[in-house]
Amino acid sequence: MIFTHDTEHALAVVVDLINTGAAASGAERLGGLPGLRAFVDRNTFSDVGKLGEADLARALDLRDRFHAVFRAGDVPSAVRRINEIVGEVRTTPHLTDHDGYDWHVHFFAPGAPLGEHLSADCGMALAYVVAAGELDRLRTCEAPDCSRVLVDLSRNRCRRYCDSRTCGNRMHVAAYRARQREAAH
Repeated sequence: MIFTHDTEHALAVVVDLINTGAAASGAERLGGLPGLRAFVDRNTFSDVGKLGEADLARALDLRDRFHAVFRAGDVPSAVRRINEIVGEVRTTPHLTDHDGYDWHVHFFAPGAPLGEHLSADCGMALAYVVAAGELDRLRTCEAPDCSRVLVDLSRNRCRRYCDSRTCGNRMHVAAYRARQREAAH
């Protein structure tokens, strides 16, 4: 484990949020309140109540802004974007041990709106990545027809595809077939 459990969870949330976009997944998966509720449930957010249109608008805005961090060409650009995100929300760091996890830090106030939750926890997770000198772990899938993002948490930084069962397998099969065609000639 490179980062703490809660940081890795927040990074997974960022990836899932970005990949709900039509550009990444081929279809908009966060287009309404049911999609937002499915996102919240899928990512096991704690302490999120009723969701409204303002929550959806903020999530869509943050999706684009988090994606800009992944596309940042250098550390200063990523830092500027992350600081803008976390600077817009009042962070309230506190220790918690909910849902069977040991003590960890949440950066949003209990009962905070979803947008504050995402901005604070996910923004801080991205800040930890940059502070650790690991910005290159924030990637876009290398499959030519995929634009989904990923966080490479592998020890040797070898993860290239958003999902080894889909894009990874497809690319490996294509490479195998190309080698077979080349060997046949």
